[in-house]
Amino acid sequence: MRHTERELAQALDTGPFHLALRTALSVRGLPLHRVQHHLAHRGVKLGVTSLSYWQQGVRRPRRPESLRAVRALEDVLALPDDSLLRLLRGDGPGADGERPAARSYRSLLESSGAVERLLAAMESPVDGGLHTVGHQERVRIGARRELAGRSSLHVVRAHRDGVDRYLAVHRGDAGCDPSRIAVRAGENCRTGRVRWDGDAGVLVAELLFDTRLRRGETYLFGYGFEDGTGGASDEYVRGFTFGGGQYVLQVGFDEAALPVRCRRFEQSSAGAARAARRDLTLTGRHRTVHVVEEGAGPGLVGIDWDWD
Repeated sequence: MRHTERELAQALDTGPFHLALRTALSVRGLPLHRVQHHLAHRGVKLGVTSLSYWQQGVRRPRRPESLRAVRALEDVLALPDDSLLRLLRGDGPGADGERPAARSYRSLLESSGAVERLLAAMESPVDGGLHTVGHQERVRIGARRELAGRSSLHVVRAHRDGVDRYLAVHRGDAGCDPSRIAVRAGENCRTGRVRWDGDAGVLVAELLFDTRLRRGETYLFGYGFEDGTGGASDEYVRGFTFGGGQYVLQVGFDEAALPVRCRRFEQSSAGAARAARRDLTLTGRHRTVHVVEEGAGPGLVGIDWDWD
């Protein structure tokens, strides 16, 4: 989906670099091979692969010739002078292990107090030293309209040395019983401590890595939760304390319980009005809807649906 000039101005103001570049490319409507062509006319040689890595946040321009290419990119994309380069200076958010700008759990979750208490009981800081590079999440809604479970394939980057675990937060629907929710550790991790708050319907699971990360290193791991203990579900919301990563959310419905309407939405905080609503089409055979957020957060993104 094409971004707007307003979104571009915000991305250039707040970063990170890769999101600002990707937004600029979208707004200008330029495919990477055309950008490469325009750069070549300005005497700058840069591969399409490098451009792709830059806009995805996989790599970050560092060398003098790369920074010259960024300056030329500002010209090609008709951006203000220094608008991209300044995002590469100092403590630019998130890349190469710098800690991105963060939001508190209190602004994202109505049950933030319970989450913070559980984290404190596990002797973990709210900032676990990791931020998301990419997250693919699948949510399953069962035949009773309940949240049956969810699974994640998660890529994170460490913004400090020595990080060897991730704390995953699961919030059930009304009436759920966290003591009956099963935690599944998938590839590259194993389950550590699990704590829950029955009144708030919140569970926190410690996922232990197979290695200690150094600042700037990335790690890919999978995990999930088997729930099915709550009442009817009508939404799934993901909160991001850090911003900048790609997020893909897919919600799948049992054939015996199909919604009549699904919508994508976003919120700046838990109490804010829902914005950027967009109808989503339920696929026929697989009965799923999905959203892709190229630079999610900080904030909330979700899908809600109507049963009747």
